[in-house]
Amino acid sequence: MIRTGEYIKDIFTMAVGTAVQARGWVKTRRDSKGVIFIQLNDGSCFKDLQAVVEQGAIPEETMRQIGTGACLKISGELVASLGAGQSVELKVRDILIYGPADPTTYPLQPKRHSMEFLREIAHLRPRSNTFGAVFRVRNAVCYAIHKFFQERGFLYVHTPIITASDAEGAGAMFGVTTLDLMNLPRTENGGINFAEDFFGRPSYLTVSGQLEGEIFASAFTNIYTFGPTFRAENSNTPRHLAEFWMIEPEMSFCDLDDNRRVAEEFLKYIIAHVVDTCLPDLEFFNKWVDDTVLETITHVAESDFQHVTYTEAIEVLLKADKSWEFPVAWGIDMQSEHERYLTEVVFKRPVVVTDYPKEIKAFYMRLNDDGKTVRAMDVLAPRIGEIIGGSQREERHDVLLEKIRAQHLPEEAYWWYLDLRKYGSAPHAGFGLGLERMVMYLTGMKNIRDVIPFPRTPGSAEF
Repeated sequence: MIRTGEYIKDIFTMAVGTAVQARGWVKTRRDSKGVIFIQLNDGSCFKDLQAVVEQGAIPEETMRQIGTGACLKISGELVASLGAGQSVELKVRDILIYGPADPTTYPLQPKRHSMEFLREIAHLRPRSNTFGAVFRVRNAVCYAIHKFFQERGFLYVHTPIITASDAEGAGAMFGVTTLDLMNLPRTENGGINFAEDFFGRPSYLTVSGQLEGEIFASAFTNIYTFGPTFRAENSNTPRHLAEFWMIEPEMSFCDLDDNRRVAEEFLKYIIAHVVDTCLPDLEFFNKWVDDTVLETITHVAESDFQHVTYTEAIEVLLKADKSWEFPVAWGIDMQSEHERYLTEVVFKRPVVVTDYPKEIKAFYMRLNDDGKTVRAMDVLAPRIGEIIGGSQREERHDVLLEKIRAQHLPEEAYWWYLDLRKYGSAPHAGFGLGLERMVMYLTGMKNIRDVIPFPRTPGSAEF
């Protein structure tokens, strides 16, 4: 039975002389003359609890089984610590071994390991300092996300993971099938007969919950989705995963200006919550991973975001006295080097870029009166570039239908999406935030594989 008040994070708040029971896993064991020091951690906070075993207090047979990785319950009394780094330590009177661990074979030794090696032991890496901190931050981000929207009356909607439509129109989707791949049923013209498949039609893992979210926004006004999404892109960069989590609010009676204001408030809210609840973890990242983490996120939380149109941004980039790896011209999809230049050099704060060329944005974005641009927005942040993407949605039935046809998308797959524009259509907008991208930003971690428990990438679905 879990008894609150006896997590290690709570033990640190208790008075000297308090009798406590601490449960957790051994980080290190250090034997000194007449005393043994055990560093214990249960994941509740960054700091380990130091347990001090005086000679003869615990049977030698028990102590021989205690090494790095062992799981223990330690009973004792809190005493003032004479060592640096902690105000109290635990004077041990009894130890129960839940699970011993052989320190000579335990993979997670008390030393620095490479990120590549830690991915190979993803079943143990949450016990390390780095990944304990990563996943506490990830947890705090998730809590802040729900709190932000719930406080503002948004409805939380669970959109489907299996879908028949491609929200992005990009085609990089994982198929879902029960057909025998070694003996596929065929139609008369030789194609695959999906009528015999489980869903009776081609089906996929979703790339976004947005389209279904729009259904609920047309009934509940403001909603958000928060769930796994999938992209079948054969990409091995440090910024791409095949499975990741997305937060997607959808808001009726909302235009692009409203949308970017909510996005700014949302980012600032998350940062404030994480700084408030995970400061020791952030200080660890600032010391060992990226010494700009705290400065950058504090700057974002305190800045008014700059707003420029895409056309204005391209003009700024064209005037820059700089050679670009990716050439700049109106109509390009801006790269990270362009985004970081705008945020870090030109404006020195987060930037919201709006009104992109229609050719580089999705079919559902509202067409501007110029016929060339759409009501899209990207929120760019220093150090990482794009962190949020969104748009005002196309609410006009005839315009949306024309765009679907122009991009050669299957009309029949979007019949219900078009129906929303026929029955009580309203101006509406929304955006998407990738959870892993946000955690990378807050922690300074350089590879997206290291901010998700079990990364799914091309050729890898371990654990």
